[in-house]
Amino acid sequence: MKPLRIIHTVRHCYSKLVAYLRGKVLIVTGSTGIAAAAARRAASDGALVLVASGDGESASELSAETGAECWIGDLTRSASSESVLSQCLSRFGRVDALFNAAGLSGRRFGDGPVHECGDEGWELTLAHNLKATFLMCRAVAGRMLQQLVAEDGMRGAIVNTGSILAEAPEPRHFATHAYAAAKGAIAAMSRSMAAYYAPHKIRVNAIAPGLVRTPASERASAGELAEFLRKKQPLADGMIEAEDAARAALFLLSEDARPITGEVLAVDGGWRITGV
Repeated sequence: MKPLRIIHTVRHCYSKLVAYLRGKVLIVTGSTGIAAAAARRAASDGALVLVASGDGESASELSAETGAECWIGDLTRSASSESVLSQCLSRFGRVDALFNAAGLSGRRFGDGPVHECGDEGWELTLAHNLKATFLMCRAVAGRMLQQLVAEDGMRGAIVNTGSILAEAPEPRHFATHAYAAAKGAIAAMSRSMAAYYAPHKIRVNAIAPGLVRTPASERASAGELAEFLRKKQPLADGMIEAEDAARAALFLLSEDARPITGEVLAVDGGWRITGV
């Protein structure tokens, strides 16, 4: 196939994905990194987006940039998920998709090897990754069960964010065991949800990114770690772009992925299969 024909084919496939997202109501948790990239892409493709974040500054800026609805608050609080859902329903009337992208590294709070991990590091890491994801899934899945089946035959789709560290640990640079535990639990919860909700026409998948380029990760990726990442994630020649991880999540939320549920999609630039 000639290069120009390949480019045309790729663009045609992507235009189909755009059409499937257009007019869909999407909640995205988080407002930086992968979350921001997903909100920008979805909004530009015609989705109706609500961004829910604990970071008021970045959430407000993202809302102004994309036209997305904006909810600001602590996603680890039990009442927050119902508040997010209520705002979404008040504005759009339904929710078609949820992308749980919010989370944090607990390293600065004490996450590390399990014998060194303090209570605060453990509790904050699990709260902001696993608990926040669970709360949003609980609220949104409950609502989707009440909705009529849409034209695509589904009631809704959910994508959660795990980590490649849950499947392919790296002890030298990434010995953050609370984080790995939280992300491993997200993968297990996503698969269990997928099995339960499939008969109800609700799809649940997850992405498992490698190290993604964000302002925080760039500051921490100099020297030896930079060289390690070039070898560990050879397809990305280092860190993965947030846009690439976001596109994978949006694919799983789109009608193109209608037969797919219960998958944990590695977006890792080759992390799992390298011998580094």
